[in-house]
This record gives sequence, C-alpha cells and structure tokens, in this order.
Amino acid sequence: MSPKQIDGDLLKLIIKNGSINLKNKSQIINDLNVFPVPDGDTGSNMQSTMMSGVQAIDGLKKESVEKIGKALSRGLLMGARGNSGVILSQLFSGFAKSFNEMVVANSVQFIEGLKLGVQQAYGAVINPVEGTILTVAREAADKAETVATEDADIIDVLEVYLKEAEASLQRTPDLLPVLKECGVVDSGAAGLIVIIEGMISALRGELYEETGSKESAGVGRTFETDQTEFGYCTEFIIQLNPSKRFNKDKFIRQLSRLGDSIVVVADEEICKVHIHTEKPGDALNLGQIYGEFANLKIENMTMQHSELLTHAEDTHRIEETYGQSLTSSFRVDTRKKFGIITVVNGAGLKDMFREMGVDYIIDGGQTMNPATQDFIDAIDHVNADNIIIIPNNKNVFLSAEHAAKNVEDKNVVVLPAKTIAQGYASLTMFDANQEADDAIEEMHDLIDHVKSGEITYAIRDTEINGFKIKKDDYLGLKDGKIILHDPDRFEAVTALIAQLVDDESEIITLMIGIDVEEEEVDKLKDHIAKHHAEVELEIIEGEQEIYAYLIAVE
Repeated sequence: MSPKQIDGDLLKLIIKNGSINLKNKSQIINDLNVFPVPDGDTGSNMQSTMMSGVQAIDGLKKESVEKIGKALSRGLLMGARGNSGVILSQLFSGFAKSFNEMVVANSVQFIEGLKLGVQQAYGAVINPVEGTILTVAREAADKAETVATEDADIIDVLEVYLKEAEASLQRTPDLLPVLKECGVVDSGAAGLIVIIEGMISALRGELYEETGSKESAGVGRTFETDQTEFGYCTEFIIQLNPSKRFNKDKFIRQLSRLGDSIVVVADEEICKVHIHTEKPGDALNLGQIYGEFANLKIENMTMQHSELLTHAEDTHRIEETYGQSLTSSFRVDTRKKFGIITVVNGAGLKDMFREMGVDYIIDGGQTMNPATQDFIDAIDHVNADNIIIIPNNKNVFLSAEHAAKNVEDKNVVVLPAKTIAQGYASLTMFDANQEADDAIEEMHDLIDHVKSGEITYAIRDTEINGFKIKKDDYLGLKDGKIILHDPDRFEAVTALIAQLVDDESEIITLMIGIDVEEEEVDKLKDHIAKHHAEVELEIIEGEQEIYAYLIAVE
C-alpha cells in the first residue's frame, strides 16, 4: 500500500535509491552533454553530489524528517561539484525548510520542499536559462502541487511529478536552441528524472544495487602504485582536526594527482602519509587542510641522500606557502590583508600562479570540479582579512560562490574569471597595498579586457554553431565559445590567434599543454613573429591537460 506519510528512515531510503539509480545511469547522462570537449560531465558531477548527500544521512537512524532533511541539504551542498551539482543540491535543499519541526511529512509538505528547492536553485544561478534542469524541476513541481493533498498517496503525487518532468524534458530543445541543434535534451534534467525514478521505485519496495564495484576504506588500507625513480620521498603524520571531516578515500584521490608510491594509514586521530612526488609543497598543502603536522620528512631521491629537503626553489615554495621554515609547526600566525585562492591544473600553471602571489591552489579545472567544501577548506587555511577566489572555469564558479556565502569571519570575493586567461590577467597588475575595493575593481577591469582562447579536441562527432565536427578534430574556443575546428592542431591554433589579435592587441601569452612538442612551439613562434610582428609574445610551459594551448591576448 502506498504511504500517505513519509518518516525519516523512509526519506533516507528513497534518497539513497535515487542516488544509486543515478550512479548506475551516470554515463547515459554524461553522453547527453552538448559540447564535445572533455568536460566535468553532468552525470558524474550529479552522482558525486548525491553520494555526498547520502553519506551525510547514512549514519542517522530513527530520526525525524526534519533532521534528515537538514543533514541531506548540508551534505549535498558541501559535496556539490560543477554547476549541475550545485543546482541539484539546491533543488533538494527545500526539504530543510518544509520539514521544519516535523517528525513525518505528507505529500503536500514533500512537494512544498521540492518547490522551495526550485526557488533556491533559481536564486543560485546568476542568469537562469530556461530549457534546463531549472525549467523541468519547476514545471514538474507545479504540476504535482495540483494533486498533492494531506490524504494523497505520495507515490501517486510523485508519479505526476515524474510524468510532467518527462514531458518537460522533451520540450527543452524548443526552449534552448543549442539542444535542438545537437539533437539532445538537457542532461541535468535527465539526471533529475533518473533520481525521481529511483525514489518512486523505493516507495514501491524496489531497491537498486550498484552496478559498479565499491572499495573498502577501512583503517590501514593502502593505495599503492609503481614507484618512481626520481622526485622527493615525502612522509608526514597529521594530527587530524575533528572539525575537518577527514575522508580517507577522497584524500587518497587527491594525493594520487601529485605522485605515486602512496601509502596512507589512518584512524580517528592521526593519518600517516608516504608519497613520492615532484611537488612536496603541494602534498604538504593538502595534508595541512585536515590538521596539524606531528612529524615530517622530505628526502631528495634524485640526489640520492637522506637529508631534509634543501633544494632552494622547493624550500622557498614551501616556506612561502606556510610562512615559516620546514622545522616549524607550519602555522601561519600573521594575518595578511589579502589572500588569493585559485583553481588550476598543470604543474607549470601552478608555478605561474604561485609566482603571481597566489596563496592556495586547488587542483582542478575542466574535468575535475572542486566541491564547495574544497573552497571552504581553502578559505579556512588562508589567514587573511580579504580572500579573493579566482575560479578560472565556469563549471566551478557556483561552488566557489556558495563557499563564500558560508564564511562569516572573512571578506570573500569570487572573481568572474571563467578561463585561465582571465585569471592570469586579473593578477598581472594586482597590488596588495591597495584598498580592497580598489584592488578588486581593477581585477574586474583586467578580466573584462582580456581575450581568451583555448585549443582542445572533440571527443565525438557533433554539429554545433553551424559546424560539422568530427571526433578528434581540434576545436578553437574564443571566450568559451567554439568558433573553429580543424583536424590539424597547428592550423587550428594559428587560425584562433588570428581571430583574437586586432590592431589594439599588445601581448599574446601562450600557455603550452603537456602534450605539445617543442618543435611545434618553435614553429608557432616563427608564425607569430611573421604574421603578428607588432605584438609581444610570452611563452609559459603550462603543462596543463586537455588544452593544448591556452591563450591570453591583451
């Protein structure tokens, strides 16, 4: 018999079932992505967000719908990844309000929660676009509201929601031309429908199992890869801060981006780490997010000796990051006027941003979208009155903004830098001696006046913006929009530069990707010298993935 009310345990059950259904079908959602560039896929981001919400409520038993709703809302927000994840977190945030002081909820209160979530989601997006998950969630909730009564079966009401959501999904191409051009429906909305399907199935007693494998995360588990011959053998013990919500699996994934030969042993109080890495400062940066160092040791394997790190550049980098020497407790005691946080991928780009004064770098970008909690941790780490966040990617902008709203003791500003070129430009004239408002205004101006270019590749055949693009074609993006494609990378980058440079251009900054050969770079230098002789050229070995070239024209 269909329930007319839902308690905390049943709410947990249906949310978990919806999350599992999304996980099992996330690749289907990913395949609906409009743009053919490698991206932080919608299905994956939504799945990661939902799993964070499930983890937040999983340990709660025999609790009220109020407590489950509030824990779910917080968990989704802290784990929200990408724009789709942030929007999804807001769609379910209404439960925290509609279930206030309630032990159980009926269909009226349940739909009220979904409607409040729609309001929250629209408010979270600066320029809401119809034909997206926002439209589908709004129209479905409005339709379900017409049949929701105190005596109505919750399944019946949710089925009305689902039916309208499916119809609305099919209408999204009529509202958003780019969807019609590509012959797809909105991926975020499709993900929402998959979640609701799973929730309804749980109410019927049909529970799903994950089709993917799960990994044990018990104390003492290690993560091991092939050992590297060079780099720095870095070992440290962290006294964990209980307030940091240390997640060992997440920590291991973060460490794996920095090196290999990784071993992590942790209990509730301490975590011991061993890693071979070319960037020990980055590993220490990551570790200190979760607590204080009890001990550490860094050895230079390349020089084959067992003394503490003496290489001047890395020592300077670590001391610059932490504000004290290697033998100190690494606590930054002096509060600065400004602290800068940015999101970037690529060893060369990280070095560039550090040299420009960035205090904290979150490893991420197009295919690795940091969660809200990652930004909150970074803000907590940087000891400054004014925190400036430079997202460098449109997919992480909302997560950064939500983090900023959750901080009370610091003035946090998120710059509208949605490309690496814009982030780079914003720092070229930064003066820490200025007043905060003046410095931020100048950074806004610099972002507005730089032209951004990117060369990446198509991951599938598609038709968009009037182009018939083939898989593996090189794509030229100007300010985030595809304006050309070519099977030859050199032809693509020279054509893109020609589109970016005009009579007022003074300097071209080329950030070279990890897969570009020196011969190609030399050829490009000669081309620019011949065809754009009046413009100064700066080359930066960015070593970024996904993008062969990142271009800033000022």
